[in-house]
Amino acid sequence: MNEHTLSMRLERVAANVPLGARLADIGSDHGYLPVALMRRGAIVAALAGEVATTPFHAAQRTVRDNGLEPRIAVRLADGLAAIEPRDGITAISVCGMGGETIRDILERGKAYLNGQERLILQPNGGEQPLRHWLMDNGYSIVREELLRENRFYYEIIVAERAGPVAYTAEQLYFGPLQMQARSPVFLAKWQRMLSQKRKTLVSLKHARQAVPEEKVQEIARQAKWITALLA
Repeated sequence: MNEHTLSMRLERVAANVPLGARLADIGSDHGYLPVALMRRGAIVAALAGEVATTPFHAAQRTVRDNGLEPRIAVRLADGLAAIEPRDGITAISVCGMGGETIRDILERGKAYLNGQERLILQPNGGEQPLRHWLMDNGYSIVREELLRENRFYYEIIVAERAGPVAYTAEQLYFGPLQMQARSPVFLAKWQRMLSQKRKTLVSLKHARQAVPEEKVQEIARQAKWITALLA
């Protein structure tokens, strides 16, 4: 993967960035996403934010090698602190981290959100707490995608500020739009998850050390939800 050929996962993220956006790519790594979009003429400005020095320098190099320094700012900062008011950001992408990490980045960076941005989020697991944060902060999930790449399932959650939003516990777990669409890849993922939950429940039943009852009940509840979903 490079700025010329994105992974399937990042291609789907790119497809959800509005045409002509001013993009903040947080945790940009090598800066491939903003550089690819700029090269395609899909966005008008971008910033690549990184909290670690090694990927920060890698992103600087990618931007410089493509002659895009005047149009893509690369900043060393913690999360959304990379965004400055003069940037006029209209879309924010946060990809390739756990859902809880993305949630924490959004929570810590609330002061940098003006509520007009589209959020394009690609969590590696932990989707439920991330959706919970979106709901609690008035963001409606406007699009969800699920894809399988290199044996792993990846979810993309696109959200926009919409005022009060209410999702059920099941919708937060599965994804409200995913539940409606019931794509083949979605059903395959949850069939696999159901098998894992059942195995976990059996192993907990025979565990040598006592497992907290609430943990067992939570996994059992999830297994029940998945069974009903697949019925």
